[in-house]
Amino acid sequence: MVDRPNRGAALDWRKSSASGDKDDCVEVAATGRSVLVRDSHAPSAEMLELAPAQWRRLLRHIVDGDAEVR
Repeated sequence: MVDRPNRGAALDWRKSSASGDKDDCVEVAATGRSVLVRDSHAPSAEMLELAPAQWRRLLRHIVDGDAEVR
């Protein structure tokens, strides 16, 4: 996790269109060299920073059904 209070201010944060108006989801933003992931309920809290390869691997696990849902 990274705690960068001003890091996400100018980024284009996105969430899945499948989440609709729900707030219980994560948002992602690409910085060019990494992908940031944050909780939509706490946008100013710490965020997860992933290298592009890590992000692709995470998405592949989710799509393949390998990710554990809690």
